[in-house]
Amino acid sequence: MNHFNRIGIDDTLDWNRIRKLFLIGIFAALMVLVGDMLLGFGVEDETLHGLERSFSRFIARSDRTLFWSSLLGIIGIPLECLCYFGIYRLMAERSPRHAHAYRSGILGCLTFGGCGVHMPCLAIVYVYKRMLEVAPERAYDTMLQFGLYFLLPGMILFLIFWTVLCAVQISAFARGCTPYPKWCWIFSLPLPMLTVQIVRLLVGNHAVMYAVSAGWISVGNLWMFGGLLLMMKKAQNTV
Repeated sequence: MNHFNRIGIDDTLDWNRIRKLFLIGIFAALMVLVGDMLLGFGVEDETLHGLERSFSRFIARSDRTLFWSSLLGIIGIPLECLCYFGIYRLMAERSPRHAHAYRSGILGCLTFGGCGVHMPCLAIVYVYKRMLEVAPERAYDTMLQFGLYFLLPGMILFLIFWTVLCAVQISAFARGCTPYPKWCWIFSLPLPMLTVQIVRLLVGNHAVMYAVSAGWISVGNLWMFGGLLLMMKKAQNTV
């Protein structure tokens, strides 16, 4: 790991460029959050159970809503991932080992986040709705099969790279491998994402909370980019 292969990605601590990436990241996170909230807004049919109950709140979503949700996500998710390179630059100079691992996480999330997870999720909702119209007795089983064949592989790969991304970022910040104070590890994805899901469980079957929880990763991105942006001046003073 002595030789740092930049593969065309600059590791210079350019604060103006990093700030721009964080600002773009906030914009992209808002874009994806809107798309996810369009999909997730609704209440569950409490007479159903399991995945069938979870998917019952999507039935009322129109095809136009699914289109806008897919469009916002397929544009915003790659844009979010590209903005992670602002965080990559924070650790690249002090800890190439962390930067290498973090970059792998970025590239994995960039590859599988939009096309591997977001789009298949929307496709499942569309297929489920159409099957309920033509063959309701087969709709649930068809939805499960579609998910196993076309969503699960991408989701597994995405979660592997997402875990690497989060673990490396927390480790780099907590060990002082960035110009930020060590406690700034809290500006990472898992904390706000977990908080959103806990609040959803406490609130119960509520349309607004389901809408927000559908965009839990985007909520995490808003927390992460926003927090790092607010603390940037303090980090600059430590360099």
